[in-house]
Amino acid sequence: MDHLALVQQQIIAEMEKLYIESLGWLLVIDGPLDDNFFKWSIRIKGHNTPHMNGFRFRNKIYHLNVASEGMIHLPRLLTRPPFPTATLLWHIYDLLLQPHIEVPFPGQEAVAEQYLSNREVYDVLVQRWNKEYSRIWSLRSNQAELKYEYGLIVDGFDPLDPHANVTIKWDLLQSSDTSDVKVSVYNFQLYRHIERPGWKISWIWKANEVIWGMWGAEATEQGNCSEFKGGNLPHCCEKQPLIVDLMPGAPYNLQSKNCCKGGVLSSIIQDPSKYGSTFQMSIGASADYSGFQMPDNFTLGIPGYTCGLPKQVQPTRFPTQGGRRWTQALGTWNVTCIYSQFISAAAPKCCVSLSAFYNTTIVPCPRCSCSCQGSPASKCVKFGETPALLQQKHDPNEEIAAVVRCSEHMCPIRVHWHVKQSYKQYWRVKMTVTNFNMMKNYSEWNLVVLHPNLQSLVQSFSFNYAPLNQYGYINDTGMFWGIEFYNDMLLQEGGSGNVQSEMLMRKDSGIFTFRQGWAFPRRILFNGDECVMPQPDHYPTLPNFAHNNNKFNFITLFSFFSFLLLIVF
Repeated sequence: MDHLALVQQQIIAEMEKLYIESLGWLLVIDGPLDDNFFKWSIRIKGHNTPHMNGFRFRNKIYHLNVASEGMIHLPRLLTRPPFPTATLLWHIYDLLLQPHIEVPFPGQEAVAEQYLSNREVYDVLVQRWNKEYSRIWSLRSNQAELKYEYGLIVDGFDPLDPHANVTIKWDLLQSSDTSDVKVSVYNFQLYRHIERPGWKISWIWKANEVIWGMWGAEATEQGNCSEFKGGNLPHCCEKQPLIVDLMPGAPYNLQSKNCCKGGVLSSIIQDPSKYGSTFQMSIGASADYSGFQMPDNFTLGIPGYTCGLPKQVQPTRFPTQGGRRWTQALGTWNVTCIYSQFISAAAPKCCVSLSAFYNTTIVPCPRCSCSCQGSPASKCVKFGETPALLQQKHDPNEEIAAVVRCSEHMCPIRVHWHVKQSYKQYWRVKMTVTNFNMMKNYSEWNLVVLHPNLQSLVQSFSFNYAPLNQYGYINDTGMFWGIEFYNDMLLQEGGSGNVQSEMLMRKDSGIFTFRQGWAFPRRILFNGDECVMPQPDHYPTLPNFAHNNNKFNFITLFSFFSFLLLIVF
């Protein structure tokens, strides 16, 4: 027996011993605030998949499906076949996004009623408990546990796009009496784009700096420039300037290279030519200028994004004379910003409904997926009514608040997945995206779908498609988006407020089945935000003909003989 075989046997033996013993995991996930985390544990015994009673939060959490001691209540999962651990973790993640109001934890019925009848009070109590019990924590090393410190845990990690971020790069080009700086904004996200009203970058100067001139962008406020007497005044004297991109078609004397996109940045996959933008500025000071100092406290101005500290990196090199000569910046700093859906919004923004050709049941979006109809925080328009759109207040620098058509789910976006047809070697699915938002058109929208059969996708008829196989050996995630000038704009609610496409997939031998909801997606994201899925035991199921076979045969034979009698007589 060779050395490799011996090593393999030893690993297998150690893993078997490991499974026989009880395993305990301690996990940390982001809380909804900027500086807190939820701590919870998993207990696994033997070869069994961990049950829900083995999961519990280690800190208090105000939730209708969680007891005050931290136990989690998801009885539906216990009645189904064992799930992989990763699947159970995703169910808990979804539980935090969308509580299961129909199955509250025993004793938490009053909390469920409060969630339905008085959502504002419920949200206030959730925030209060989060502030009090979900603070930054550290574990003692003498208990053989890890120590966590703020700043070492990355906010908003996305397993479908593990390297996703928006990078703000500062290149110091020249520094003397004033400093010339080139700022570039890059959207290094595969499927999440920055839509209107666009980025609004802000920072805090370390000294008394001012911006003398700016090209490719502009500060929203000039500020108090009274220290400068006579002559031209600086472009901005604010200690914390707010910078916005120029709109397309800006005057040429105000432009810089690769500027003026209205703050809109496409994702890398959707349009690689539009994922970056730049602007330049000249920096000085009101008194003697001591030289360039990199500012800090950066913000991107988009809900959900958190920016880190500036980090100095290798200076950027610039080609000249057609690449025959290269120059470089005096210094280069990167500021990395990462997105988190928890920070972006208190509620989800989309939901999923399901149907199949083999079942007459249409599974709707879960009730109160994004909000509850009638709650003070939600605005909806009933069917037959027309909203006073012209009376809606709108700041061009802020995103328009959603006004949706009244529904059970109250989501601006609904994605419907319909298993349409089955062939001998292929099967067909139809996806429909419907806009319930009466105040917004979604330009350059996209969907991310997680389904194991996407590795055998043959054709997407009316959507563009690109696989998201970030882990090489796994190809179960794909991105869909509209075809330019055809359906890349999802219009506001109404007769034209939907886009749809069909997909043809090959049946993978060994894994394909219509049983146990396998034909339905595991996750769906719209514009980078997770959509609320129906509960697994609500999925359309295959009809059971076993007990009706005799009855079916009798009815068929009776109809056949009746037809013969009609012909004879």
